[in-house]
Amino acid sequence: MGAPAAVLEALERDFEQAIEDLSALVRIPGVSADGFDPAALERSAEAVAALLSGVGLEAVEILRVDGAHPYVIGEWLAAGPDAPTALIYAHHDVQPPGRPDHWKTPPFEPTRGTDGRLYGRGVVDDKAGIVLHAAALRAWLSATARLPVNVKIVVEGEEEIGSGHLADFLRAHRDRLAADVLVLSDTANLATGLPSLTTSLRGIVNVDVRVRALDHPLHSGMWGGPVPDAASALIKLLARLVGDNGEISVPEITAGAPKLDDEERAALADLPFDPVGFRRGAGILEGTVLGAKSAADAYEQLWFRPALALLALDGMPLAEAANQLMAEARARVGVRVAPGQDPQQVCDALVACLHRDPPCGVRVETRVQALVPGWKTRPAGPAFDAARRALAAGFGREAVAIGCGATIPFVGPFAEVLGGVPALLLGLEDPPCNAHGENESLHLGDFQKAARASAHLLDELSRVPRVRGVEGA
Repeated sequence: MGAPAAVLEALERDFEQAIEDLSALVRIPGVSADGFDPAALERSAEAVAALLSGVGLEAVEILRVDGAHPYVIGEWLAAGPDAPTALIYAHHDVQPPGRPDHWKTPPFEPTRGTDGRLYGRGVVDDKAGIVLHAAALRAWLSATARLPVNVKIVVEGEEEIGSGHLADFLRAHRDRLAADVLVLSDTANLATGLPSLTTSLRGIVNVDVRVRALDHPLHSGMWGGPVPDAASALIKLLARLVGDNGEISVPEITAGAPKLDDEERAALADLPFDPVGFRRGAGILEGTVLGAKSAADAYEQLWFRPALALLALDGMPLAEAANQLMAEARARVGVRVAPGQDPQQVCDALVACLHRDPPCGVRVETRVQALVPGWKTRPAGPAFDAARRALAAGFGREAVAIGCGATIPFVGPFAEVLGGVPALLLGLEDPPCNAHGENESLHLGDFQKAARASAHLLDELSRVPRVRGVEGA
């Protein structure tokens, strides 16, 4: 059936208002990482609360957990006790802006480009995930004065730093957040204009390693040769982890990654894949080899296999370099863990490799910075069928089921605390959006289609059986 014509007309009429709502949020530099002003996240939470109240949600509150940035919650429960309840999740915190000189426009001044995109930090990750649902809710309530389902919404303030307090927040408010289906708007579409249901996520293991060889730097001419230096030792340690083509060379790190069956591989092969566009979107320089030979191979590596990356390397800044042997050097090693792998086993294997037989007997210290499992679901049942119909109606084409190579820490805690209700992972990122990088952008056409799909989803979910897994719902 889908949303009534009056709702869709209201959505189209107020679309410019939705862009203004999004722009207002983007102007608030709510970076959750250390070293940034936490007061901006307070202003961000207040702006989100005002937006949710303005579209007609009730009981809107800013809630806090000790040590965490603020959460915002709201609800509309007048559909009645027999109607299903949808819990919508998004986050209002953003990544640091990165290198200012690499932005074409100021990161916290949203700017429309001539390419039909809106530019700014957080414009797609994940403030659009808040506003698209707010726009759909506004359209329903202004056109019909009601919603077809009960709706609850939670907007987190620390997703970009790992959602470390989300499990505690959910446990503290589990009855209030009980629902029949989760709608989690923080993922991507496979291509611009192609609606996608994300059904798997990789986990993450980040380990910081510090190598010390000397108690102070030394003149490289007077001491270089017989005396080791920390930077060379660290490089040797890191070189153990990967082969010449970037593949992980430590079997214990790749152990335990589940193999795909023939049906799963066939589904990957059916997905569209443009190797030229893939290279362009990644910014791969000419001559650099792409480590995938087919669509199925690329998607399997991205979504269902572990991958290792050197995330940071710290010794001496080039601008401050002197002819010295470095006393210590540091790095952060990140492993994207395949869904189904045990992240603790991956972490133990990585740490053991870094400590094993250090070059020249240098001192090695490690600290686990992140440890999050992957996630995977089977996209079957009434809720997923409802999502497919809503996405098709909103985007004008059938949705595809995809994986995601990134990590979204909140999915696991949600699934654990709320009793395993269906989780619909929908999003707005597309390959050109450059989320987490400079010149982050949102395709405004897809933003409009996603808001339309959200309006349809509210209607489609009204016919999904209640399955609440939490007492007190």
